Amino acid sequence: MIDVLTDQLTTAGGPILAALLVISVIATTVTIFKVVQFARIGVGRTRGARSAVAAWAAGDRAQALDEARSENSPAAAAVAAAMASFLDAPADRERARELSTQTALDQLATMSRHLRVLEAVAQAAPMIGLLGTVVGMISAFGELSASGGAVDPSALATGIWTALLTTAAGLTVAIPFYFVSVWLEARVDAERATMEAAIGAVLYSGAGGIAGQPAPEGPAAPVGMPPQPSFG
Repeated sequence: MIDVLTDQLTTAGGPILAALLVISVIATTVTIFKVVQFARIGVGRTRGARSAVAAWAAGDRAQALDEARSENSPAAAAVAAAMASFLDAPADRERARELSTQTALDQLATMSRHLRVLEAVAQAAPMIGLLGTVVGMISAFGELSASGGAVDPSALATGIWTALLTTAAGLTVAIPFYFVSVWLEARVDAERATMEAAIGAVLYSGAGGIAGQPAPEGPAAPVGMPPQPSFG
């Protein structure tokens, strides 16, 4: 099998297979990087943010901020920004909204970075494989044309083999990285929803405004945040 693949690298399908190998290595590197990055920044962790929101709703602001800052996660960072802003300026809800939203957007930008590479690989790999298919069929029909119809079956089979091999290689690269891309995007979307709900719970909590006063009705928070969402 190794000898066959080595022979293919020196035929018309060689550059196609080499290109697929290169993009598969790039996609694998990005996948490993993103998995490690998500674990490092705490994507999916919500315990600290939930505890912070519960303490905030109960009126224990200092404890709430400590809970938010104790956890390394995007949701906790966004919640901590909102809480810190309220502690600095209790009456300025808009400032808290802007600071927490900017923190959330920064976290989302970090999480989304390089995901386009995986999407590009998932879309490009089948096209590269299809190019190999076309090259292989051109080679096969070129042999047929040059022989005047009395073609050596082994020569014809080489072009067909190239066509099938590159097609299979393209799909083999594209399919797993498509699902990896979908999985990572789903994690980013889930984290976005968690941050929106957590920030909204702080902004529209009764403890979010001036002490002893109920939170006034306000417009929906940025980034699709619903008014008075449920978190926890």
